[in-house]
Amino acid sequence: MSITKNDFAINASHFDVTQGWNLLRIATGVFFFPHAISKFAGDGGINPMVLGFFEAAGFSPAAAFVILAGLLEITVGVALVLGVCTRYAALVGAVILFTAVYALQTVTGFKSWVWNSGGYEYPVFWAIACLAVALEGFRQRRTAIASAVSQSA
Repeated sequence: MSITKNDFAINASHFDVTQGWNLLRIATGVFFFPHAISKFAGDGGINPMVLGFFEAAGFSPAAAFVILAGLLEITVGVALVLGVCTRYAALVGAVILFTAVYALQTVTGFKSWVWNSGGYEYPVFWAIACLAVALEGFRQRRTAIASAVSQSA
């Protein structure tokens, strides 16, 4: 299931929000943007609180990882919103979110499950949403391949 030129096509059907999977894919992508933006301070530099968190989590060099995380979050968000390379973008998104859970555990330990108490609920939920989007993307790709094979036979 390699990447093809069709994976980069932006189609009107990608924005039909009456299709539940499109709505989930778009919402999942949009939720990456505030997290990417929060990594940077108002002056364009790295947010010192985020930098401190990355250092405490053991990411070294922390500044490079903050920049990488922000760029990946923006890239994943754009890809998911536009429906471009969806299955791979969603997998990368899940990895980002599970990494956030690891970092949260490393820095704070297990405080609570619920997000408003410093728990893992929020990133785990969105990681699962990303996995659901990726699985649907792989299913759609497999269906398209099977359809093309049966039409050519």
